[in-house]
Amino acid sequence: MSEREKIAMTGPEASDFLVAHSKMQLATIGRDGAPHLVSMFYAVVDGRIAFWTYRASQKARNMQRDHRVTCLVEDGVDYFELQGVQVRGRVEIVDDPAEVLRIGGAIAAGLSGIPEEGRDDYVAYTARKRLGYYVKPAHISSWDHRKLLS
Repeated sequence: MSEREKIAMTGPEASDFLVAHSKMQLATIGRDGAPHLVSMFYAVVDGRIAFWTYRASQKARNMQRDHRVTCLVEDGVDYFELQGVQVRGRVEIVDDPAEVLRIGGAIAAGLSGIPEEGRDDYVAYTARKRLGYYVKPAHISSWDHRKLLS
C-alpha cells in the first residue's frame, strides 16, 4: 500500500470531516483563467457542500461564467495532525429565495459568532442580496496524516 493510499480517508470519514467543519477555501476561475481563492463558511446540506455569497461578488460572477470550483477543508498544525478533504466539481446556482434561506440558515447555525436570538432575522436580511450554491463533486481527495502513526 502506498503512503497516499494509507492516509486517504474512507468515504464516511471524509463526509464526517466535512460535517464537522464550517470554513473552506473556495477556488473559482477568473475571467483571465487565473484561480480566485477565498475563505468561505459552508454547511453540508443533503450530503452536499452548500454556501452562499452576495450576487455581485467576484466569486459569484466567476461561477456564473464558469461553474467549475475546488473546495478545500483542512485542519491540523503539525505534520502528523494534518487532515483535509478537497472537492473538485461544479456548482449548482440556487436563486430560489426559500432555498437560499435554507442554505443561509444551515451556515448560520454552524457559526458561533451569530447569537441564536436574531439569527433568523440576520439570515433573512442578508439572503435578499445572495445566491446559494451546491457543489456537485466530480473528484474528491482526502488525507489524514494521523494514520501514519498507527
